[in-house]
Amino acid sequence: MSIIEWLKLPQTRCIEDLDDPATTLLHAEILQQKPFLRKLYIDFYRQFERAVSNPENKVLVELGSGGGFIKEIIGNVVTSDILELPNVDKVFSALEMPFEKGSVDALFMIDVLHHITMPRAFFKEALRCLKPGGKVVMVEPANTLFSRFIYKNFHHELFDTQAEWELENIGPLSHGNGAMPWIIFSRDREMFEKEFPSLRIVSMRRHTPLRYLLSGGLTLRQLVPSFSYPLIRAVEYALHPLNGLVGMFQTIELEKIG
Repeated sequence: MSIIEWLKLPQTRCIEDLDDPATTLLHAEILQQKPFLRKLYIDFYRQFERAVSNPENKVLVELGSGGGFIKEIIGNVVTSDILELPNVDKVFSALEMPFEKGSVDALFMIDVLHHITMPRAFFKEALRCLKPGGKVVMVEPANTLFSRFIYKNFHHELFDTQAEWELENIGPLSHGNGAMPWIIFSRDREMFEKEFPSLRIVSMRRHTPLRYLLSGGLTLRQLVPSFSYPLIRAVEYALHPLNGLVGMFQTIELEKIG
C-alpha cells in the first residue's frame, strides 16, 4: 500500500452523499474526535470574534454552520444551514435569509461562499440584511502555488480558476468551486467593486499552510499527534512571509458602507 493510499483510508466511517444531512452529522462527530482539527476550527472562530467589536452585544449569524461548534466560542451566534439539522438554530438559504432589513451586525462563513450557486444574489441579500458597518467574514480556500496543487490533486471539489461566478445547481453541498473566492475578490475584483460598491473589501489574508493538511481534515487520517498543535502553529507563524505562496486558506472581510 502506498503512502497516498494509506492517507486516503477513511479515518472513520464514510458517507458518500454530501447532500445527506447524515454526512454533516458525521462531520460534527469527527470534529469532536480529532483534537487537532477541533483546535483549528477554534482558531477560525476566534478570527470571527476578533473581527467584531463587543460581539456579545451584536446580532451575529453563521451561514452553513454544518457540524461546527461556534456557539462554544461565541455563544450568541445564530447558527444556520441549508440542510435540516438538529444542531442549528435556523434552516434557510443564504440567498433568502429570514432577517429584517438592516438587522444583522455580522455574517460568518467557513467554506460556504464557494458552494453558493449565485454569489451576486448572495451579496445583494447580505447587503439587505446587514446594518451599516455590518460585516461578512469568511474563511475560504486560497489560491496559491501550494494550495492549487493540493486542491486540484487531493480534494474532491472542483478548483477551476477559469470559471465564471455562477455554479451549476446540483445539490446544496455536492456542487462547489474552491477557486470561487479568488475569482470574485482577486481575479474579478474590479467587477465586484463596481457591482457592489457598498460592500467594501476590508482585508484579505492568506494563512494556514500546514494545520488543515496535517489534521487530515474531515476525511483523511491525522498525520501528527494532537499535542503538536502549538508547535505547528508556531512553524506557520514563521512561514507567514510565504503565505502568498503556500497558504491554504484566506480570511476575507467585507463591510457594508453608506
